[in-house]
Amino acid sequence: GTCWCFSTISFYESEINRITGEKINLSELFPVYFEYIEKARRYIRTRGNTYLGQGSETNAVQRMMEIYGIVPLEAYEGKPTNQPFYNHEKMFAEIKSYLNNCKEINFWNEEDVLSNIQSILDHYMGSPPKSFIYNGKKYTPKSFLKKVTKLQPNDYVDFMSLMEKPYWSQEEYKVPDNWWRSEEYYNIPLDEFMSIIKNAIKNGYSMSIGGDVSESGYSALKDVALVPSYDIPSEYIDENARQFRFSNKTTTDDHAIHLIGYKIGKNNKWWFLIKDSGSGSRNGRFPGYYFYHEDYVKLKMMTFTIHKDAVKETLKKFNK
Repeated sequence: GTCWCFSTISFYESEINRITGEKINLSELFPVYFEYIEKARRYIRTRGNTYLGQGSETNAVQRMMEIYGIVPLEAYEGKPTNQPFYNHEKMFAEIKSYLNNCKEINFWNEEDVLSNIQSILDHYMGSPPKSFIYNGKKYTPKSFLKKVTKLQPNDYVDFMSLMEKPYWSQEEYKVPDNWWRSEEYYNIPLDEFMSIIKNAIKNGYSMSIGGDVSESGYSALKDVALVPSYDIPSEYIDENARQFRFSNKTTTDDHAIHLIGYKIGKNNKWWFLIKDSGSGSRNGRFPGYYFYHEDYVKLKMMTFTIHKDAVKETLKKFNK
């Protein structure tokens, strides 16, 4: 349930390295902790009329950094030290049960509810630090974000490509994990969507990208994702094919990954190197990595987060 954060924290670590040359290992679970706080807050304020799940979108990390800052992994691991891996099923079940009970008894005291949610999170994840020492200096999460990482959350933008919304406008990405109903996605034609991805990765920018990984052409054992010819031939993959699958829900928003490189193969087709936090990515020859064929990205990847400098020309078209 935390792929949105693992992939995007990996992306921001790459951004820190690209901008400053520094290598900093950030805490993936620091934003997750506060994402649960904000989900509970919205649940209270909407009187339970909001989606409640473990997942989120890649731009949620940006939101949490703006509100709460960020910390290095050494300051907050987000799980008991004797626990080998992250699993929030019990924690989330407890959070959901508690909030549903609040709805049943019509208890909407925000301060009290959030205090109880915080207690649940502290029990399973530990309490995040208000300050910490890094390289001999004391920081708060916000001062660490500003002074050490040099990241500017407002420098990051999100794109999608769906025919159901007007192109060249900012729109809501209508999936459950966009639970706060962000309308800040730049909606662009599919050719522009693919052109940005290719040009950005060629020019040294990576991106956090999300979409569907439930297809038969997705093989953890072979470390690849491709669109089989029995699904749809390459020459027929277009905006209609993409929208059709999204509309009938055969394309779902179920995973986020970090697109970090590329290789141009036979017939001048691109393969994108993908860094993946999911356990399935450990089953192949190259643990933690895949190659996605460009057809797969074109058909099944729905959104991405990227630095605005990588998309200057595209953003100019919106300004016009």
